[in-house]
Amino acid sequence: MPATPPASVELAVVDRNGFVESRHFGVAVVLAPDGTEKITLGDASAPFLPRSSMKPLQALACLSAGADLADERLAISMASHCGTDRHAELARDILQSAGLTEDDLGCPAAWPTDTASRDELVRDHGAPSPLRMNCSGKHAAMLLTCVANGWSTTDYLDPQHPLQVHIREVLERLVGERMTTTAIDGCGAPVYAMSMVGLARAIQRIATSSERSPFALHRSAGALVRAVKEHPWTIDGPGRPDTIVIERLGVFSKMGAEGVQVMTAPDGTTVALKMFDGSNRAAHAVALRLLERAGSLTPEAVSDTLALLPLTVSGGGGVVGSIRAVV
Repeated sequence: MPATPPASVELAVVDRNGFVESRHFGVAVVLAPDGTEKITLGDASAPFLPRSSMKPLQALACLSAGADLADERLAISMASHCGTDRHAELARDILQSAGLTEDDLGCPAAWPTDTASRDELVRDHGAPSPLRMNCSGKHAAMLLTCVANGWSTTDYLDPQHPLQVHIREVLERLVGERMTTTAIDGCGAPVYAMSMVGLARAIQRIATSSERSPFALHRSAGALVRAVKEHPWTIDGPGRPDTIVIERLGVFSKMGAEGVQVMTAPDGTTVALKMFDGSNRAAHAVALRLLERAGSLTPEAVSDTLALLPLTVSGGGGVVGSIRAVV
């Protein structure tokens, strides 16, 4: 852990009837299409935990180790989904293709975060399940990778397991940094500390890869991005932020817990950020405004998309304010 918090800047505010009620400080970096730092806010070199924004890197590592995934099954391998029936069935399909069941999943059991799906499950006297956990697609892909390589499946989350060693090596190659700090994510999988600029660099490399590349890793990355853009419901859920951004703008978008967000615009411009208070509520708004500021998205397209996100402040049953970026 850093001895002192890295330098930060104000990224967003919450106003209620014109009064600024809360402020979100954090770090952000924007990479130009050529990979140079175009905008840097705060100390983008300080280490942090990327949480689920690291999932595209883990999914690509599974592909490079021989996981047979395509289309929706590939997209959900990097999802933080809301646990609908469709999400659960897709994760189950991956497990069945490996000769496994939900009992083999190492992620905790959970209720769907999708309200309608949770209500239906309660009415049907259902129970929390690992398949409903938002990381079940990632875990199913990890298990499939283990089966493809003859690796054990009971300890696949151990940082020293061959799967996790391979994932760490792929991460280091993409991020361009050594992974010196290992923690355990909420789903039980290893998560590694890295710099904000390192994460942005890795996401940009994935999001701008071509399926026609002469390099296998780049071809796999191109397939991963195409799967997400063709099946945006898998990555989050209908009407949810990442899905909306992908559907509306063609932006490759992935949130992470504790206020982390990454996005790559169609022209390759990439943003990565973290809110230091751990809140995700303003992260999409800040990332989109930064892509607008960089000239990658038009103000009109960003404003139209922000109008669909949960950025209003309520009072007495009406809208009295908003959550807005100040970058």
